Amino acid sequence: MANIQTLKAQRESALQATRSGVPARTSNPFFGVGPITDGTADEADARLLRFEFDNWLEKNYRKLDDRGADLGPFTTAEVGRSMHRGYPADKFLLDMMREIHRYFEFPKANKMAVGLGGGHSGFTVCALHLVTANDPTQHVYVDTLRPESEAAKAGGFFRQSWGAQLIEMHRYAHNGDESRVHFAEEEGAIPSADALEEMGVKLFIGVGHETTGATTYTAGDIANLLEWLDRNPAEHHAVLDATSMLGAMPWGEEAVKNVIAKCCMFMPFQKAIGGISGYFVVSFTPQALDLVERNQKSPSWAIPRQLKIVAPVDPKRPLTGERTVNVGPIYDPAQDKMLGGVINTYSTLAFAETTFGLLRSERRLGSVQDLYKRSVRNRAAVDAWVARHPMFELGVTDPERRGAAVTLLRVRDDDVTDPAIHARIIARSKQLLAYEGITHPNGEHEPGLDVARYVNAFPGTPGDYRAWIGGIRPVEDIDALLDNLEYAYLRAKIVVLEEELAKLGETFPVSAAAGGDRVRRDDPNRAYKVLVADLIGMRFDGDGVPDHQEVRRHIEAKGGVFHLGAIQDEAALERGRIHFFYQPDLSTEAEILPQTDRGQYDAVIAAATFLPKNSVFPLGGVRIGAGTGNMGSASWGGGSGVGGEAPLMNTPSFNSRATAQMAFKALLKVMPDLKVEELHRRVVAGAFDTGKHLRDFPTEKLEGRRVAVIGYGNIGREFAKLASAFGMQVAIHARERHREWIESEGFEYAATAEEAAQGAHVLTVHTGLGPVDPETGRFANQSLIGIDILDRLADGAVLINYDRGEVIDAEALDAALERGKVAYACIDADLFRDPESGALSGPMVPYRALESRHPGKLELLPHAAADTDHPSRVEGAKQAVDQIFDVIQYGVVTNLKGDLPAGYSNAGARTVNGIGAVTRGTIARAVADETALRQAREAVESLAAIWGALSSTTDPDRRETLMQRYGATLVRESNRYAALTEKLGLRGPYADG
Repeated sequence: MANIQTLKAQRESALQATRSGVPARTSNPFFGVGPITDGTADEADARLLRFEFDNWLEKNYRKLDDRGADLGPFTTAEVGRSMHRGYPADKFLLDMMREIHRYFEFPKANKMAVGLGGGHSGFTVCALHLVTANDPTQHVYVDTLRPESEAAKAGGFFRQSWGAQLIEMHRYAHNGDESRVHFAEEEGAIPSADALEEMGVKLFIGVGHETTGATTYTAGDIANLLEWLDRNPAEHHAVLDATSMLGAMPWGEEAVKNVIAKCCMFMPFQKAIGGISGYFVVSFTPQALDLVERNQKSPSWAIPRQLKIVAPVDPKRPLTGERTVNVGPIYDPAQDKMLGGVINTYSTLAFAETTFGLLRSERRLGSVQDLYKRSVRNRAAVDAWVARHPMFELGVTDPERRGAAVTLLRVRDDDVTDPAIHARIIARSKQLLAYEGITHPNGEHEPGLDVARYVNAFPGTPGDYRAWIGGIRPVEDIDALLDNLEYAYLRAKIVVLEEELAKLGETFPVSAAAGGDRVRRDDPNRAYKVLVADLIGMRFDGDGVPDHQEVRRHIEAKGGVFHLGAIQDEAALERGRIHFFYQPDLSTEAEILPQTDRGQYDAVIAAATFLPKNSVFPLGGVRIGAGTGNMGSASWGGGSGVGGEAPLMNTPSFNSRATAQMAFKALLKVMPDLKVEELHRRVVAGAFDTGKHLRDFPTEKLEGRRVAVIGYGNIGREFAKLASAFGMQVAIHARERHREWIESEGFEYAATAEEAAQGAHVLTVHTGLGPVDPETGRFANQSLIGIDILDRLADGAVLINYDRGEVIDAEALDAALERGKVAYACIDADLFRDPESGALSGPMVPYRALESRHPGKLELLPHAAADTDHPSRVEGAKQAVDQIFDVIQYGVVTNLKGDLPAGYSNAGARTVNGIGAVTRGTIARAVADETALRQAREAVESLAAIWGALSSTTDPDRRETLMQRYGATLVRESNRYAALTEKLGLRGPYADG
């Protein structure tokens, strides 16, 4: 045993080798054997595949009445409950046999039998039907070692089972002769044609070296076999285990074609898409079937009923009647028919799953020739990876014998010389590769990667890991698999070394990041200072002052310190804490720069206050709200957040709902156009008779009216949702990338603003100003709404601009009001007044002139909708505080605007549930709620089941029965799911952030 220092050095080396983290995932964690597998990426993909299979089955297998008229589909439920004879069971079987025969390019002369069980059952069928003890001239060659020989013992029972069965067949048969069974001197070796003839061999049996030993035949082996077959096609027969060989024959197209044509092949297909039952198929050459026919005339042993491929011609004489393969469970491609039936223990669904899986595989991967080429490329990828990673070596050293479907790898670690330690590391690595994970002696647990299951090498084979790498696998998966094997080995090595060190009294503390916790990076000997430059509460307290107490309590609950006013005595500030200095009355550059020009504050929170370019905040800033045009500090590159050294962040969505509601309130003042104030006055004056006068006040409801929403940001979407709730027809114009999300919410997508405005009774704009053109100095969306758009509105339309005043061309609005195209305009824009001269400025100025020209047709507000809602400001300020804490303590940036500075990590976006784009974080929070997760699953599974049943049922009476039975459940679960997704914030566009 190495000493403590050596073990610690080995552990440290493994830690350094894995410090970059977990490698890329494999696309599918199952590395067992199968010529076709489902290829699904994860559990969701697998469940979707089941739905795809259900739909495919319903489309292709139909119920017909006695006149041939279509009555609708068979369903998987019906097929699973039905007997496995007659229609459609016969069609399922015929279709599967046809597609297997076609795809793998068997010649039409070769028929194909089907039986219950896996590859071993296929081998048994071939052995029982092709081997005979009654012909003393038949010698059998098996390309594996003689059972119980010294060389064979290392392979264990499994590798010896093939040869053992053949010996026992002769040993217990009346005319049996074990000496007629010959074995290879080397696994998988095929002697020359001369040598086979000298032994008197008439039947060659290849027993699946690719699957267990990761070896394949060499081109020379195949040439020997084909030459021997060609010397006497009538009496020389070969049968090969094709479990892994199909789709992975690396001998060239012509040789493969000859093997497929001249050899019998047995193969299981139970792994098509994770099927519910296993079965095998066997291809037979015409000469081999003649041999089977002859052997049945003089059988050497009893053959179990389920394996029989010959049946009596006369069903009334099962014991004495003539037997023939012409009525067996055999597919004849020349006639495209099954010569006989199968017994009802077969799974019809398994047949259908194979057909579906094979067709799907062909669509994804191409022809079987493409599969052969991919398997060769994958083998080359393994070779190249091993060449770059000296700690790993290939179990099969001969390149010509190295399999193209399965690979064996072993670890040669100079640090580990004890076989028991080596075995422990390998075993632990497989736990990490799968789902179990590994636990360190200090209790720290590394979760399973679930990237590679079923990678155990067979006993006696030269490898620590075995994996199926055939053509079904994308080549990217090969590197991902091997990178994960290396990573898992090194991480397992760390655990085993720690266990050995623990025996010697040496232990290790739990790492700072154990369990996924973030690592603190703030300096405990430093006092951090944050300027809060705007109000963090809008509601007045008992003293008539905007109330900041909610945010103060939030800061203090997080361990921060709240100060009223500027920094007074920096030396007195408590170290290791974040201090917030509240100065909501700061406004002008002259007031701000003296406190900020030398980086006196580490960070800043602002809402409306403009931060000058020369103000310095080295650790970043957060704007309460979405737009960051007022965040002018060069620390982060100005309002765009591009080019600075500190992160710029915002808190989008907090005032979105308030702004949208204010905008909709403006609409409700004039639509529906009931003259409420006049009616109120007349009622109070007693000057109204409902029976006589009500007819003088006709109106129209909002329902059915068209509203054009320009922009699909947070506010635009919230306005659209409100309009939809009132039954309005909502058309949204936004960039093309938003189209699928707009339409998914039930809104109309308009490719242009003009298209959205066509015939609209209301137009509301929510685009923001956009970036400034450096050449013209104009904002991208300045005067976006001009006469060409306004002229497309319905006469008497309402125009709402609660965005930025500049986005509407005031002159165009003047003309539209003059002509009656626009009956009413609601504008919320900034207005500033010089305290000395009284001069007015800001985007509201041109609208004031319109008011005098069109009295009563405009409502003008001083950009009040977004910044006067107390709950929105408080929640936005709380999130800003959270983001500041994350940046200072962990270097984590949430709601980044612009560039991510070096040394920081991006946590993506965070918004109020239901506002803005749904992100991975939104989904993660929903999934963390176990009750909500269970409710969501129950709802969608009920919905999928009921809608699926209604879709697959075409008979009106049966549909009526289903609706009576499940109608209430359908509506109730629809309501529940809609309410749940709204509550969890899972409705709207998705952003990968």
